[in-house]
Amino acid sequence: MKDFVAELKWRGMIQDIMPETDQHLMEEMRAAYVGIDPTADSLHIGHLVGVMMLKHFQECGHKPYALIGGATGMIGDPSGKSSERNLLDEETLRHNQNAIKEQLSRFLEFDSDAPNAAKLVNNYDWMKEFSFLGFIRDVGKHITVNYMMAKDSVKKRLSSEASEGMSFTEFTYQLVQGYDFLHLYKEANCTLQMGGSDQWGNITTGTELIRRIGGGKAYAMTCPLITKADGTKFGKTEGGNIWLDAERTSPYQFYQYWLNTSDEDAEKYIKIFTFLGKEEIEELIAVHREAPHQRALQNRLADEITTMVHSAEELDKAKKASAILFGKSTTEDLAGLDERTLLQVFDGVPQTEITKAQLAEAANVTDLLSEITNGIVFPSKGEARRMIKGGGVSINKQKLASAEDEVKFDLLQGKYLLAQKGKKNYYLISVV
Repeated sequence: MKDFVAELKWRGMIQDIMPETDQHLMEEMRAAYVGIDPTADSLHIGHLVGVMMLKHFQECGHKPYALIGGATGMIGDPSGKSSERNLLDEETLRHNQNAIKEQLSRFLEFDSDAPNAAKLVNNYDWMKEFSFLGFIRDVGKHITVNYMMAKDSVKKRLSSEASEGMSFTEFTYQLVQGYDFLHLYKEANCTLQMGGSDQWGNITTGTELIRRIGGGKAYAMTCPLITKADGTKFGKTEGGNIWLDAERTSPYQFYQYWLNTSDEDAEKYIKIFTFLGKEEIEELIAVHREAPHQRALQNRLADEITTMVHSAEELDKAKKASAILFGKSTTEDLAGLDERTLLQVFDGVPQTEITKAQLAEAANVTDLLSEITNGIVFPSKGEARRMIKGGGVSINKQKLASAEDEVKFDLLQGKYLLAQKGKKNYYLISVV
């Protein structure tokens, strides 16, 4: 058995762990689970730490369970929340479950014949038939209110700092999650639950139920909640969450998020979010510290995680898109961008709109880049001529040879021209 706990420790992925967990895992193949919130039909990068824990668990020879919280998603976990979340119907939950499994399949091996093949379960499947009376009789009587009130997640919501109180539904959440652990302990001999450090109270309620009802011993392990060195929230941008679904967050945006990581965060993230070995990571960190301006850590981090979540092909596209703004690129690279990525790459650059008739009437590139585009690129024909003559102007990455050049350029995505003045000044012209 490969030492799972030791692997996670050097990666900085353990916050709390029950005594003897490491010995328990070294004895034989064990089963463990991580709960996943199904309130959206995609995971976001905030879920990735738990997924990486399951992946390492499988790599070390153990059997991982990904538990979709269908039942708990109908209630809402109070941990780390200041208010109650919206509840979901079963049809939405099932759709979300299928989408999430597809994403998890990029990390975990579900279809293998190996004894440690991953398994997806949904707690709605065993909770939906549970009557209220049955639950409070068979589960609720084993945990005291005093025990439940002592949990941090409950204390915070009941404190004077909370904007609103806590519903009875949310108060029972830890019992429902605890019962999940008991169920998997009985049905799948699952002896370990893992999650974020804000889940410690819920997880230990499960180990307590296993002790009191199941007469057994179970273990708990949590990872630190990921933070950013500058104090802003990990996994968030001005546009919202960074999703694994390419329709929600494009591979280009995804790649850029990791590429723009700070030096301090990159040293931490490359251990958590890649499967690179200890020696290689230490060597990368040393190289980066010698020449931080080359951003070796950020480049490798962005490469590894974009390939893992999307594909090597999508990584290549994202890098070509990035090179258009920040490095050398060709007309072919530019033409290869889909419209969404094109607009993302040039988000924030000056833009203007002209008609197809105006484009057809342009006598030459000088007219186009001055009068026809309302002076957005050049305020006058004279300035346009001077800069074109100096070789500092291009359209769609084709350098203009003469101020009298005809306007004969293929429209990007059938509707755009990209003008460039100097090295860094871009202008996007929409042709409608």
